[in-house]
Amino acid sequence: MYLFTLLGNLLIMGTIWREHSLHTPMYLFLCALSISEILFTVTITPWMLADMLSTHRSITFVACASQIFFSFTFGYTHSFLLMIMGYDRYVAICHPLHYNVLMSPRDCARLVSCCWAGGSVMGMMVTLIVFHLTFCGSNEIHHFFCHIFSLLKLACGKETASLTLGVILVCVTALMGCLFLIVLSYVFIVAAILRIPSAEGRHKAFSTCVSHLTIVVVHYGFASLIYLKTKGPHSMDSNILMTTTYTVFTPFLSPIIFSLRNKELKNAIKRSFHRTFCPLNS
Repeated sequence: MYLFTLLGNLLIMGTIWREHSLHTPMYLFLCALSISEILFTVTITPWMLADMLSTHRSITFVACASQIFFSFTFGYTHSFLLMIMGYDRYVAICHPLHYNVLMSPRDCARLVSCCWAGGSVMGMMVTLIVFHLTFCGSNEIHHFFCHIFSLLKLACGKETASLTLGVILVCVTALMGCLFLIVLSYVFIVAAILRIPSAEGRHKAFSTCVSHLTIVVVHYGFASLIYLKTKGPHSMDSNILMTTTYTVFTPFLSPIIFSLRNKELKNAIKRSFHRTFCPLNS
């Protein structure tokens, strides 16, 4: 599954790079999304696989801090990219005549840069908050990587409760802010689609949003279960299960959803394979 995640996202990136017909804002954002998913997966999954095969499971303080920083950086970059992909669909459907002006290559590059910068700020902020705490007692993390909530359980001192609440508020506010803007974009998109007179036109317009909308539901569905679920007697085990699903399964699904639900990308992948393996017939 890990290898398929890497190969699937690399295939999407390679296809977009080779096919000039895919050099559009939507596929630029998709390429950036694939990069963030690869980096997010590489940050966590190799550690998990190494721990599964090793009897000596340990991680240094610096490595733990680095893992939290990079996992939050790439995770929130992913969320910000999904947000601007929703904005891209809004402009394409609601303001098609102004699309080339509003989504020029320079503006798209700026949006992608802002997503990476925003993800880095979120990663740095959460890492500084967590490692401002005092850790005492057990140094055993009940998780397969340096998961933030498992790490917060090891903290002690008067500031622990307030800083823990601060971390949760920062994470939830950023996620819900992105989700709100995505939902707002789709409210305007649905209103614009319903005004299209022909059923074929409505179907064609909505089909350009299906893959993005599916990824949004999967991404935010698992993220909300991790950050917003109630505590219970088996909360630790269920948290590990949900985090594993979010960390491993969600990046695994993304290339499948985008390649199967996006007809233009699927045809481009077929053409790329045909040119690579059957050059004489092309």
